[in-house]
Amino acid sequence: MTLFPGAGTVLNVVTVLAGAGIGLTVGRRMPERTRAALLAGLGLVTLLFAATSAAAVADPVLSAAVGAPTLVVLGAVVLGGLAGSLLRLEERLERLAGAVARTTARGGAAGGGADGLEDHALAAARSRSADGFLTASLVFCVGPLTVLGSLSDGLGRGIDQLALKACLDGVAAVAFAASLGPGVAAAAVTVAVVQGALTLVGVVVGDVLPEAHVLALTATGGLLLVGTGLRLLGVARVPVADLLPALVAAPLVVQAVVTLR
Repeated sequence: MTLFPGAGTVLNVVTVLAGAGIGLTVGRRMPERTRAALLAGLGLVTLLFAATSAAAVADPVLSAAVGAPTLVVLGAVVLGGLAGSLLRLEERLERLAGAVARTTARGGAAGGGADGLEDHALAAARSRSADGFLTASLVFCVGPLTVLGSLSDGLGRGIDQLALKACLDGVAAVAFAASLGPGVAAAAVTVAVVQGALTLVGVVVGDVLPEAHVLALTATGGLLLVGTGLRLLGVARVPVADLLPALVAAPLVVQAVVTLR
């Protein structure tokens, strides 16, 4: 299916927003125990998705290109972690989530009485919104369908891959928003920015990312999703936002290794 460049991303943003809207409507009617069970299930599914993405580190194409793919992922995570912590991405994400939470939590807390209870409700909503935004952004934007589908759209080869991804993301958005709240809807902005930029790359310069680079990005993204899954399960609050620059560093590390070899 060939439409205007960016049509796949537009479709994906629409399905994420629609799914989040449905999830928010349904989520308000769920008892807390149901939302807790759903959140645990999402954590487990995120770990499953993480495992399938991280498995790209064992792909023969990546091994042939860099020799030691695990060290490439390690290098990307270290560089990304240094950059993200210096930029204080986790802290900035919390502030962004706070802005989203205030628009939704104040109304519910305003009639509840004490300021302390209201502040507690806002803090909980902010943390939940941050997790929703970060989790949905990673799940929706990490993986070969994001990169290859967007580049294919920009190259005029059709939006078939992004159309499939849009359907999957829409369904996932329903579940995420029902348990994690309005932060999930904000992930539509991440989808628009990331996929829009990749589509533009496809329009301007064509195929720029060799398969090995995409595999390194996918494997690194899978590792970050492990951290996201652990956050959802309440096992450890991994500062995943501070590690996000690793997704940019991964293809660069691969290119550096290929050049040096």
